[in-house]
Amino acid sequence: MVREYLRRYGVQSALLGVACVWGWAFVVVADAIALYPMYAFLAWRFALASAAFVVFYPRVLKKLTPSNLRMGVIAGVLLAGGYIFQTWGLDGATRTTPARAAIITGLYVVITPLLQAVLLRRRPRTSTLFGGALALVGLWILSGIGASTGGWVFGDTLVVICAVVYSLHIIVLGSTGERHDVSALTLVQLAVVAAICGVISAFKERAGLPTAPSVIAAIVITGVFASAVAFVVQTWAQRKLPPSRVAIILVTETAFGGLFGWAAAGLWPVREVVGAIAMFGGLVVSEVVAAMAPATERVAFEAAVEGMPAPVVEAASSQLASGIGGEDPR
Repeated sequence: MVREYLRRYGVQSALLGVACVWGWAFVVVADAIALYPMYAFLAWRFALASAAFVVFYPRVLKKLTPSNLRMGVIAGVLLAGGYIFQTWGLDGATRTTPARAAIITGLYVVITPLLQAVLLRRRPRTSTLFGGALALVGLWILSGIGASTGGWVFGDTLVVICAVVYSLHIIVLGSTGERHDVSALTLVQLAVVAAICGVISAFKERAGLPTAPSVIAAIVITGVFASAVAFVVQTWAQRKLPPSRVAIILVTETAFGGLFGWAAAGLWPVREVVGAIAMFGGLVVSEVVAAMAPATERVAFEAAVEGMPAPVVEAASSQLASGIGGEDPR
């Protein structure tokens, strides 16, 4: 019976576990940076992720070609920007909550095809616009505009900027005509984020080694499980499941982030929950409808290094650089 369950549902359960870890990471990171400088935390997190990635994929070192390095550095700079804005939004006196950060970050799923329409002059489908509109309605409810308490804070704005930067990052990866190795791109990006945050920390924070058990645990959870292990599970799952199913399962990261964030705070604000449900509906609509591309289009769910895959639309004859649903270069 157990073997039959694993055969039928093992891959889906593993992907759901990845989404769960990603959602939980918002709470873990918020707690860690309350005790340890933000840039130093990010530097340690991504340095460990890079090392763990090489342990899991030692052959990736042979794939670090000049083309992969060049694209990886460009994407890594954008990825670093996204993580800095997201983590900054959880830090300081005007920080947002982990639940709101998780929900708002998920906007990049609907922002990506809309930005692609603007930057690459590809007309978005009506369904994409509907998903985006539903997500924006949810964001308006979540923001608390017009409410007497619990309204929009600066940290929320920083996380919105993070979502836009993530979208640019995904478009850069998905819109090149070259074929790049997914694992090599991932390793380079992780290393670039670690390097950028390490340099900023050295000049800005001068932090010592992390000593608090909760901070060390957060670095391990986010560096090893939320990055390296998550990549292993994603690449395994994309060989077993249709791309649309992978995307739909991973979109639950937003729901998990909200649930864990509210549970950790011991608060279940009705307005935020309603707004989150509407936003989640917009994300699901964007993912589901994108999977039903007409014959004249080709949709690949371009995987983030850590986070939900976002739909990138191309002409049917074009090829994407990498992503869930693309040909595995290994």
